[in-house]
Amino acid sequence: MCCRYYMELSPELRPYVEAAERSPLTEKLVAALARPLTAKGEVRPTNLVPVIAPSRDRRAAVYPMVWGFTGPTSPLVNARSETAKVKPTFRESWQKRRCAIPASWYYEWEHFRSEDGRTRTGEKYAIQPAGAKLMFLAGLYRLEEQNGLTVPVFTVLTKEPAGELRRIHDRMPVILPRSAVGKWIDPGARAEDCMQLALTDLIAEPCIIK
Repeated sequence: MCCRYYMELSPELRPYVEAAERSPLTEKLVAALARPLTAKGEVRPTNLVPVIAPSRDRRAAVYPMVWGFTGPTSPLVNARSETAKVKPTFRESWQKRRCAIPASWYYEWEHFRSEDGRTRTGEKYAIQPAGAKLMFLAGLYRLEEQNGLTVPVFTVLTKEPAGELRRIHDRMPVILPRSAVGKWIDPGARAEDCMQLALTDLIAEPCIIK
């Protein structure tokens, strides 16, 4: 599961933010949707953020996108990587429209079963790849009509947790190494092959500020 992540305006992340700020599409989306481009800080569903996707000539480019496919009752901010290729909502994007979301870390709340048998929410953790200041969440995107404008929206792919993360939650986002981003967003590449490159060596630290 991934419903919050953080963008620290570090030297590693800054180029992606600046590229999104320069995009002509950003000004149009900000005006039409009445929301700013999130350039730093905590990112929540429906925020407008920098996302890496292929340009017309299949080169990696940065675009502003809204987090969450429009769903029947709430935004679809996550998609299971195990079933996205067959689900009608995500199938076409899995095949043709894949993206990567630059971030500093993501947040997760510990989930545990209490004595009464109910699932409870516990401590909040900041999670990122070991030794990294920048990570890339694997995502899918599509185009939707909103307020008379074609709006790119994305969802974050999730998978079963690796290692110690199992004690926190039963899902985690698919995190790609920088070297795999170009292949992941290439419509000509097999998504299944890229999934094998997902990072599993992650560090989780309790958040002092909730």
